[in-house]
Amino acid sequence: ELCDNLRMTTIPQNAFQGMNNESLTLKLYKNGFEDIHSHAFNGTKLNQLILKDNKNLRRIHNDALRGATGPDVLDISSTALESLPSYGLEAIQVLNATSSYSLKRLPPLDKFSSLLEAVLTYPSHCCAFRNLRTEKKNSLLAIFDTFSKECESTMRKPTNEILYRDESYNTSLWSAEKNTYPFATDEDASPYSYSAFFDDGEMTGFDFVYDFCQPKILTCTPEPDAFNPCEDILGYSFLRVLIWFINILAIAGNFTVLLVLLTSHYKLTVPRFLMCNLSFADFCMGLYLLLIASVDAQTSGQYYNHAIDWQTGSGCSTAGFFTVFASELSVYTLTVITIERWHTITYAMQLDRKLRLRHAVPIMLGGWIFSILIAVLPLLGVSSYMKVSICLPMDIETGLSQAYILLILVLNVIAFIVICACYIKIYIAVQNPELVAANKDTKIAKRMAILIFTDFTCMAPISFFAISAAFKVPLITVTNSKILLVLFYPVNSCANPFLYAIFTKAFRRDFFLLLSKLGCCKSRAELYRMNYFSAYTSNCKNGSSATAPSKASQALLLLSALEK
Repeated sequence: ELCDNLRMTTIPQNAFQGMNNESLTLKLYKNGFEDIHSHAFNGTKLNQLILKDNKNLRRIHNDALRGATGPDVLDISSTALESLPSYGLEAIQVLNATSSYSLKRLPPLDKFSSLLEAVLTYPSHCCAFRNLRTEKKNSLLAIFDTFSKECESTMRKPTNEILYRDESYNTSLWSAEKNTYPFATDEDASPYSYSAFFDDGEMTGFDFVYDFCQPKILTCTPEPDAFNPCEDILGYSFLRVLIWFINILAIAGNFTVLLVLLTSHYKLTVPRFLMCNLSFADFCMGLYLLLIASVDAQTSGQYYNHAIDWQTGSGCSTAGFFTVFASELSVYTLTVITIERWHTITYAMQLDRKLRLRHAVPIMLGGWIFSILIAVLPLLGVSSYMKVSICLPMDIETGLSQAYILLILVLNVIAFIVICACYIKIYIAVQNPELVAANKDTKIAKRMAILIFTDFTCMAPISFFAISAAFKVPLITVTNSKILLVLFYPVNSCANPFLYAIFTKAFRRDFFLLLSKLGCCKSRAELYRMNYFSAYTSNCKNGSSATAPSKASQALLLLSALEK
């Protein structure tokens, strides 16, 4: 036993060589160790190696256990170790690594061929050992190999001839004291002293059926919780494929819209300005999906070794900021676009009430400030992006965090109601068949229905399940919520560039004009240019002859608004 010696900073080579050949229990806790050298335990037969509470111990050389037999028990709790040695882990049956916050990655699982119990710091590490059966019998059970025939005959007995224990009986490999004091330092009380199980050559505390004849399953604590199940970031294989298609579609579509609108030589109107903001927000959503998909691809099959670095690092915080900022700015901009269309139709002939760029800029500036503030709050402790692997603010442990989640969800629901109300009002205003041709009426209805449907598809499932979870009555697991993340959450980000830009005549005109500058599609661009000037001249003539507003002119204006 060597403890409370802060002046000892290293364990050199062959430090314990020459000690007796009996099994040793080395208790080296609460010292100043910073490094354990190669072959430090050479020539020893280790039963237990207790290194706990060496706060400065950051490194154990990969060959520190080379030349030693064992240990059966390794305790590195409350140390600063960042990795375990690559050699000598095969004999370990019990591993204690509680409060070892720097140990974020585990060695390959085949190194723990005899491990029966692990008490770790992070729940994600227990995923590595789930349902992992030991490949070797532990050294204690090897003594009883001669009883294999007895196991066979016992298991063949009729059920009523076998005495079963009830659930309250301790069927653990170790004694009851071990469950209460798993790593006692008192040698007499230590459950890992094999002599505790023997009395004058007789075996006590064991049962053939439960302790020898049944296969041993590794137990690990702490167990993963509902927020971090034992799975990769995306969970399902089909989501791993689908998310790449969706994020590429969102990034490519919104980048194209931004490029065309910002390079267009036409005047920057209010609809164009709003569309640029919407495309940027949806582009950020695509970046979030790309980041999640990339990390999932890199950590596939071994996420348990990367979970801590990812969820507590800057990567997850960045992804979380992107998704909340993009989501809120997108919803805000969609609402402003819808209100602008309604305002344009309602006050079509009142030019003094027309929404101009000087009005739209401060409105959108407010949206940017709001979205950034909402996205920054989890970084400041209001909820957290670290709770789940997909980096959404799902932490509702405090009242403030719960209020934060509910605020976001309620505002999104209100935005959806406003969007629906505005489009319904617009449609009612121009629905008169005497004033609008039937095909135009149908076109307006279809366009509005698509816009509302995509908004509903995106917001409704997320809001419904998120609100129930915010009240701590979850109706869906984190695993299934990842389906919503990929299939519903980014619907608007993929659909918006097409519904609000790419499918419109104005965008196609700007797109071909941009290509003509690059030497492509010049004839098509010229055709669009001629049509534009023709329509502009016609509108000027109609505007000079009009003396009063009409619903017909409002309907035509609506069609043009939906084409912006």
